[in-house]
Amino acid sequence: MEMRKIININEDKCNGCGDCIPNCPEGAIQIIDKKARLISDLFCDGLGACIGHCPQAAITIEERQAQEYDEKKVMENIVKQGNNVIRAHLGHLKEHNQAELFSQAIDFLKEKGIENPLKEEGHTDQHKHTASGCPGAKIIDFSAGKKHSEENRHLETRESQLTQWPIQIMLVPPFAPFLNNADLLVAADCVGFAYADFHEALLKGKRLLVGCPKFDNLEVYQEKFNQIFKINDIKSVTYAHMEVPCCFGLVNVINKAIALSGKSIPFKEAVISIKGEIVK
Repeated sequence: MEMRKIININEDKCNGCGDCIPNCPEGAIQIIDKKARLISDLFCDGLGACIGHCPQAAITIEERQAQEYDEKKVMENIVKQGNNVIRAHLGHLKEHNQAELFSQAIDFLKEKGIENPLKEEGHTDQHKHTASGCPGAKIIDFSAGKKHSEENRHLETRESQLTQWPIQIMLVPPFAPFLNNADLLVAADCVGFAYADFHEALLKGKRLLVGCPKFDNLEVYQEKFNQIFKINDIKSVTYAHMEVPCCFGLVNVINKAIALSGKSIPFKEAVISIKGEIVK
């Protein structure tokens, strides 16, 4: 057994809807007794493609002792389900930059004499995004649709609405004076780059905490927010994050910390599309 990232399914939140199933081509999840269950550590790669498809926010990623992920065993299961599932799995690995696992999967297909479905479509290097892949890792260039007129260059420079430092969740101490009696904005770190009106529409009048729910340690974040809400009187919390599945991880962390504090703290989400528009 090794320490690695793997999904955790909150049985109390899960309603057995099954929306996570088609978004786990590896076959790590099944509906058993009307609940989604992780049936084998061997099948779960811990990349979290299923997270954003759970309407109950019942799936999170945790780091714990688990059997090592086995790409060969996963492929043995996947090839039985046909080309569409193979395609989804390969796309999932590529979009998460899992070059070694992708290579193992391709080698398995060659050994079994099975054609690579991405190669058939001409997507060995640049492939179409599949429903089960992670949009957060997909390379997209939509700069061609942006207009940069001369008159925009002469617009008055906007004033920053940032009112404190530091802003990284890991660096802000729970007892920082600026947290008390604050309206708190927790922002996934891509939001400030994607949303052009970030300062005026989201940050103005709030204290800012920034982090990455995909790559940072959510257990550490959980403890940090537990302390922040326990020590301080927080007026409200807004969590601004991108629409991609891997960005939803802090929703459960914040809600749990609010519940543990025993306080009534208003919480809302602001969801930003990858094209920089508010979608929620």
